[in-house]
Amino acid sequence: MTIFLSDAGKRFNRDWIFRHLNYQFEAGQSYAITGPNGSGKSTLLQALSGSMYINEGITKWIIGNKEISNEQVYNHVSICAPYLEVVEEMTLREFLDFHQDFKPLLPGVTTDSIISLLGLEKAENKQIRFYSSGMKQRVKLAQCIFSDTAIVLLDEPCTNLDGVGIELYHSLITAYCKNRLVVVSSNDEVEYKFCSKRINISDFKS
Repeated sequence: MTIFLSDAGKRFNRDWIFRHLNYQFEAGQSYAITGPNGSGKSTLLQALSGSMYINEGITKWIIGNKEISNEQVYNHVSICAPYLEVVEEMTLREFLDFHQDFKPLLPGVTTDSIISLLGLEKAENKQIRFYSSGMKQRVKLAQCIFSDTAIVLLDEPCTNLDGVGIELYHSLITAYCKNRLVVVSSNDEVEYKFCSKRINISDFKS
């Protein structure tokens, strides 16, 4: 998967969030979108996901030599973000089984192996609403990283994670995201230190 942005711009009312952005995101690479709080990092991430239209310029998603329509991009994207919630009335096992009906898991990955990797065996049959904030964040990361998608988008992925959780996050990235297109939106280097390419959203203001 490759994402092309050509003279891309997004505004809300009269305020440009970013403008004149020309960039190419490629599979097998990891990118960090950085900048101060409120600078538009999450907005750019949502534009890359196809869930938000830009106001000017062009966005293209290419697999092989085939362009994917904006309406079909969601099939190839998984995302973890603070504004996205899990189904808290479900247990962890129910949620993971439910989720893979929409987004198949990576080859060789099972619900059992995910629960074990997350270290949540003792809580697998507890409703997620009773989880701590850190446990919920592990679940969000799992539904994103273990989905069989070409694009992995991570918005402030270490929110509510302790040191052990942050180590888990980096180990999952290393083990399961090598050949995928990974984009991290964050102003905390702990979350994107593995990214080889970095984009400061503040450089693309009108």
